[in-house]
Amino acid sequence: MLLGARKISRHWCTRRPNLSLSHTPSTKLNSHISASLHSLCQVEELDDFLPWLERKAGAEISSVLSIGKSAYGRSLFASKTIRAGDCILKVPFNAQLAPDNLNPELKALLSDDVGDVAKLAIVVLLEQKMGHDSEWAPYISRLPRLEEMHNTIFWSEGELEMIRQSSVYQETINQRSQIQQDFLAIRTALKNFPETFESITYEDFMHAYALVTSRAWGSTKGYSLIPFADFSNHDGTSESIVLSDEDKLFSEVLIRYGKFSNATLLLDFGFTLPYNIHGQIQIQGSIPHHDNLREMKLDLLKRHHRPVSKDDNGFSSSMDSFTIKEIRSGSGKGKGIPQSLRAFARVLCCTSPQELSDLVEEAAQHDGRLARRPLTNISREIKAHQMLISTLTQLAEDYDASVKSLGPISSPATRERLSHRRQMARDLLSGELRILESASAWLKNYCATLMATDCHRDGVCSTKQPRRRTERGEM
Repeated sequence: MLLGARKISRHWCTRRPNLSLSHTPSTKLNSHISASLHSLCQVEELDDFLPWLERKAGAEISSVLSIGKSAYGRSLFASKTIRAGDCILKVPFNAQLAPDNLNPELKALLSDDVGDVAKLAIVVLLEQKMGHDSEWAPYISRLPRLEEMHNTIFWSEGELEMIRQSSVYQETINQRSQIQQDFLAIRTALKNFPETFESITYEDFMHAYALVTSRAWGSTKGYSLIPFADFSNHDGTSESIVLSDEDKLFSEVLIRYGKFSNATLLLDFGFTLPYNIHGQIQIQGSIPHHDNLREMKLDLLKRHHRPVSKDDNGFSSSMDSFTIKEIRSGSGKGKGIPQSLRAFARVLCCTSPQELSDLVEEAAQHDGRLARRPLTNISREIKAHQMLISTLTQLAEDYDASVKSLGPISSPATRERLSHRRQMARDLLSGELRILESASAWLKNYCATLMATDCHRDGVCSTKQPRRRTERGEM
C-alpha cells in the first residue's frame, strides 16, 4: 500500500491550556457561562482538602466551587452561575507540585535526558510513598488510582488489539517504550535513596507518569500539578477556559484541554468523545522502491520542500505524514484534505520524466509549490485523485471491519472495564472512519467535476485543457 495510517507525533505534557501567572505568582481561572452537557452527581465532603488548600494557598477558595464525582471520575462543580471574568480560583506557585519540589541531591544525580515530566513523576512518587506524612496528602490521596485510569498505555495486549487499525496502537507502544527509557534513566539515581524509593516499580512510575501527562498545567514556570484546578474535565466544543451550567446548581465545571482528536484524548487522558469535532487521522505516503522514477521523484519532493526521511534500513524514503480532517460537505471546498497530500499524489502518479518535468514547470508558475492548482492535464489530475480515493476507500473498509469486530463482552468478571474501553475504541475508530468517508466523498465529487468540465457541450469528452481553477480552502 502506498498510503496508510501512521502514528501521531506530538510533544508530551502540552495537555492543559497554558495559564498565565500573575505577579504573586499564582494561577487564576477565569470563567465563561456556557451550557454544560453533564448533570449533577454526588458532591463530596472534603473536610480536610479545602481547609488544607486554603492554608497552603493563603487565600479563600470560592464557595461556588466543590468537588464531586461525574461520569469521568472526580470532577469540579459549580453551585452558582459563574460569569466571564470572575476569578474563581487562585493557587500560588508554592501550592503547586512542580519539578522544583524535587530533592536537590536527587536532581543532581539525574542526567540531562530526564525531562520535567519524569522529574515531576518522581515528586508524585515520593509524596505517595510518604502517605499521611506527606504535606500534600489531602491532594495526593485524591488523584486517580491505577485501576481508575484508562490511558491506552494501561490496556492489555488483547484490549489494544481493538484499536490496531488506528495510529493510537503504535503510538501507545512508542509511549510505553519512552516511559521505560525514562524509568531506566532514573532508576540508578533512585538507588541512592533506598529508604525512600526501594520499593518503586516500573508500574508505579508509569502510573505517576500518566498522572503528570494527563493533569499537568503549563505556565511560564514550566509544568505543575495544581490542586483542585486539575479536577476540571474536558468539553471539546467550547472556546472558553472554564465552563459551567447556568441553569443548574452544582453543575460540572468544564474546560477545553485543547483542540484534541480522540486519538490524543484516549492516549493521553484515557477517555474519548462520542462525536469529536476536532477529529483527525494521519496517513503516510511512500514512493515504492520498485518505481523506476523513484530517485527523480525523491529529488523533486526534496527540492520543493517535501521532507525526505530514512527508512528502517537507513535508506532514503519519502515517508510523508498527512493529517486529514472531516469534510462536512461533499460538494464544498477541499478544506480538510491537505494540499501537500494531493501534490504528493500527483508526483507519485507520474510515469515518465516528461511528466515530472511538466510538474516542475507548473510549480515554477505558482511560488514553487507542487501543483498548487489542478494539473493542466486533466486526465493526470483525475488519475492522481482516483489513487487517493482507492487508498482511502480501502482504509475505510478496514476501519469498518474493525468497528464491526467490537462485539459483546463475554467475561462477567471484566465486563465493566472492558465494556468501557470497548466503547472508547468504538468512538475512536468510528470517528476516524467518518473522516475517511468524508474525504473519499469529496474526492469523488472533485473527480466527477473534472470529468464534466473536460467534456464538450454535446457530451463528447475531449482532451482540451480547461481553464485553471485555484484550490482554495485547503490546509
